[in-house]
Amino acid sequence: MTFYKYHGTGNDFILIDFEGEPVKSLSERRIKQSPLRDVAGMMRSFYYAAYALFLQRGELRADDAPYLEPWAHAWYLHHSGVFLDSYRASLAGSGILPPLAGEAEAMLQTYLLDKAIYELGYELNNRPDWAFIPLRGVLELLKSIG
Repeated sequence: MTFYKYHGTGNDFILIDFEGEPVKSLSERRIKQSPLRDVAGMMRSFYYAAYALFLQRGELRADDAPYLEPWAHAWYLHHSGVFLDSYRASLAGSGILPPLAGEAEAMLQTYLLDKAIYELGYELNNRPDWAFIPLRGVLELLKSIG
């Protein structure tokens, strides 16, 4: 993880490349966006952590994958849920997040989908064996909002 500090006016600053999107230009990464974008990036990292197990073909028997998949998904749901709940609690009353829970949830789902689609393109271009992780995420997100 690389941190860059960009000084704007006054005491304003932007952390760039916190979630790591090497395909995007520095100017794209400097654009201020909702902190929910970073939350989505962290949640997608939990998703990768849960499903990267399935890439360890030498250590995982094919017969075990169907048994382990629900556990991987439960791990992801638990850890991303704890993270999200803690994040929301720490920002309660700050005015940083949209005041209506429905608005914040819609933004988060949009950022999650955007991140998963970005990951899919990245994996197809760089690590095709990993493409199943973001593809699975895209399909799950579309199913949950559709």
